[in-house]
Amino acid sequence: MKRIVIALGGNALGNTSEEQLERVRITANTVVDIIKAGYQVVVCHGNGPQVGMISLAFERGHESGIVPDMHLPECTAMSQGYIGYHLQQAIDQALIKNDRKEVAVITMLTQVMVDKADPAFENPTKPIGGYYQEAEAKRLMALTGQKYVEDSGRGYRRVVPSPQPVSIYETVSLNTLLNANHVVIAGGGGGIPVIREDDGSYHGISAVIDKDLAAEKLAELVDADAFVILTAVDRVSINFGRPDQIDLLQVTLKEAEHYVKEGQFAAGSMLPKVKAAMKFIEKNSQGVSIICSLEKAGEALAGKSGTRVVSK
Repeated sequence: MKRIVIALGGNALGNTSEEQLERVRITANTVVDIIKAGYQVVVCHGNGPQVGMISLAFERGHESGIVPDMHLPECTAMSQGYIGYHLQQAIDQALIKNDRKEVAVITMLTQVMVDKADPAFENPTKPIGGYYQEAEAKRLMALTGQKYVEDSGRGYRRVVPSPQPVSIYETVSLNTLLNANHVVIAGGGGGIPVIREDDGSYHGISAVIDKDLAAEKLAELVDADAFVILTAVDRVSINFGRPDQIDLLQVTLKEAEHYVKEGQFAAGSMLPKVKAAMKFIEKNSQGVSIICSLEKAGEALAGKSGTRVVSK
């Protein structure tokens, strides 16, 4: 069977548990359609709003003396658990409705290995948690040694490193589950970042790995045939939002690199998606790399929607 890794944005899951339960039904139907098309499926999801809520709850509770502080790796693990739980239930129910009871669904807590020498650790840039006034941010920086920066005129937020994914600790287990024809929900929120010590042990570190780059690394390691990044638009565009906007049906690696250098893609939204799609094709020139909307994922696989990144 063919294998596909699907990267689903955290914002597509909503901002509350109720919203998420409703929205994952759309994802579930898309996943089942892809299974019916003959694919073994891995679903990676974002967790930006969700891990932010978890981190902020502990942050506020700790400030009030109600609960102990909770580190970011543990918050990421919590988000993987509850988002995976919702996705797992929804996909399982959609499989039952489509008479595909033989396909099991499982959520895997996923540790993503990063290099402790990654330069990102010297320059934290990823904002997380709540907003603070400048005076309070300075107090927290002096107290904790953490970095806070002004964010979009709304106040100061803590920033953490965003290192590159190197490998995935659970690769053997992922391949075993796929070989058994399970749908696997993995790499949530870019995975729990872990670093290897000299004695061979691993431990979590306060960082955030880009979800699309982590999903691409997972696609490499499970030898996926297709890598699909789901987003809010049907196709990638250049000159986005301008009268001369052009939607891209297909783009070569060379063309994509040119557009990246031109600054065509926003750093916080489309740029990491394009880079992840490019990287997958660089590693697997015979594979399929697509960026498309959630609702049109099936059409995109059939070549009727989305933007394909090809080797040449």
